[in-house]
Amino acid sequence: MGKSVSARLFDPLWMMARQWQMGEFQGEDAGTPVQARVRATSALLSRCHLGALPPNTNTQAARYDPLQMPLEVMVERRPMRASSATDVRMLTLAVEAGLHFLHMLELQPLSKSYRAAFIAKFGLQPLSAAQSDAPDDATRRFMQSMSGRAPDARLLAPAFRGNGAAQVVLDTTLAIAAGDRLEVQQTAVAWLAWYDSMFAEPAAAPDDAWDPSRMEYAVSVAASMSDQPGTEVTLTASEFDDGRLDWSSFDVNLEAALGSKGDRTFTTKTETTIPAPVTFRGAPAPRFWEIEDSRLAYGLVPVGPTDLGQLMMIEYVSSYGNDWFIVPLTLPVGSLTTVNSLVVTDSFGVRSLLRPIGDPGLPAANWSMWRSSAMVPAGSPPLAHFSSDKFFLPPALGRVTEGSTLEDVLFMRDEMANVAWAIERTLENALEQAFPALANSTAPTTADAPAAGAAARYLLASTVPENWIPLLPVQLQLPSDAGKIISRLKRGAVLQPDGSQKVHHAQGQALNSSGALLLYDEEVPREGVHVTRSRRMARWIDGSTWVWTAFRKQVGRGEGSSGLRFDQLLDRANEQSQ
Repeated sequence: MGKSVSARLFDPLWMMARQWQMGEFQGEDAGTPVQARVRATSALLSRCHLGALPPNTNTQAARYDPLQMPLEVMVERRPMRASSATDVRMLTLAVEAGLHFLHMLELQPLSKSYRAAFIAKFGLQPLSAAQSDAPDDATRRFMQSMSGRAPDARLLAPAFRGNGAAQVVLDTTLAIAAGDRLEVQQTAVAWLAWYDSMFAEPAAAPDDAWDPSRMEYAVSVAASMSDQPGTEVTLTASEFDDGRLDWSSFDVNLEAALGSKGDRTFTTKTETTIPAPVTFRGAPAPRFWEIEDSRLAYGLVPVGPTDLGQLMMIEYVSSYGNDWFIVPLTLPVGSLTTVNSLVVTDSFGVRSLLRPIGDPGLPAANWSMWRSSAMVPAGSPPLAHFSSDKFFLPPALGRVTEGSTLEDVLFMRDEMANVAWAIERTLENALEQAFPALANSTAPTTADAPAAGAAARYLLASTVPENWIPLLPVQLQLPSDAGKIISRLKRGAVLQPDGSQKVHHAQGQALNSSGALLLYDEEVPREGVHVTRSRRMARWIDGSTWVWTAFRKQVGRGEGSSGLRFDQLLDRANEQSQ
């Protein structure tokens, strides 16, 4: 056992010759780093602009605190709750929130119960005659069972807003005793605060980052690294639609200023730490008798003479894998950081100053990790000498719980009909459930075959289901450039067999997020586009829970056919058409 574990070398001269051949005797005065001192300047994001930014923009954007709200929530949030008492969205929430108000009221030391009084004053009302045909059967059954049995939050919330709670307790129809008015008013204020904090929704049009013409989100954030002019850094994410807003989604916008100068959110950091060796899966074990993990063996990777990437990876792991060290630097979430200097002290006591990438005294770096690119206009070449030495740590969410799809819209090209279609396949009903949009749509009709012996029948046009919304190309002239004309896709009407024009109205939010939908022609390619809407929930760093609704855009299913045909001549057997 002693001889076997001693690992004796029977030919040391051969081993030394191999070391000489590999150049291992060419000594290097390189010590192990034992101390690192980092000096950096970090600035929290202080301004945020939702939506697209035109070139050469100098504005005073809204204040933003990345520690209070995740940036993804602020960008993605869509309207969810009903805007008025006639809006049938989220009826289940309106009923459950109203019942929760009664529960909060019953917990107060009141002289009597006011349950019946609030139900009579703010109770859920039956559907009107104009609304009776709009919802589906499940919504109608829910309204029939809950009407007059629970308060309606769509009525309670506007009544309690502002100083409304103080006026409600004085309403003679509620007959609230003088000794109970304070408790009822406090309950109304507490309930309204709970109701408003349940979901994240845009409060007004400037708070909406969704661009209907691109079917994408756009957001810009900014921070100033000092009080000196020209130190503001603006980052723009102009094509965000995949649900993950990270540092790679942003580019440095050199043509925009959001007015962050004077916010003074920058701080200077100096940290002295001990560098730690970088470890990764499959790296050689540092101890002689340590059994290595066999799940990832770089030496067994099959490579050929032209597999340069794999050869470089194996060489890096086997020869230089133990030459890398990590120096930790604690940074706040939602900050821009630039490293001013890094002083490393090795085991021989030698200090080495490492200047940051992008330093004017260093040669231009061809590539480096975690560097943001410059945002350039479409069709322009990238900036040759642009160098960003700012590290962006975005206020991105970690794990996000995704709900089921509530709305599903498919955009596709129909080359046979020479038209693009927006097909609403799934919609959200008033009970927050997804139901097929085709259920509320009229089936396509065709002309009946002529009777035996009758003449052929002419059909001007066939019909398509009402959930197929046509997108027709239009030519628009840019006001900034009088000579430039762009092509857009605009909602149009469908020609009917009788020669009339019928407009297919959209029912979902994806097509009704703007008054006049004008899609860029390139946003609906040949492979199509698939837009969905669903609920999302996540926890933030302070422990708060955020729930919001967001759009997603994915690749479509390719080209399709609606069966729309014009100028058909049907014979009596309905077998031939021209």
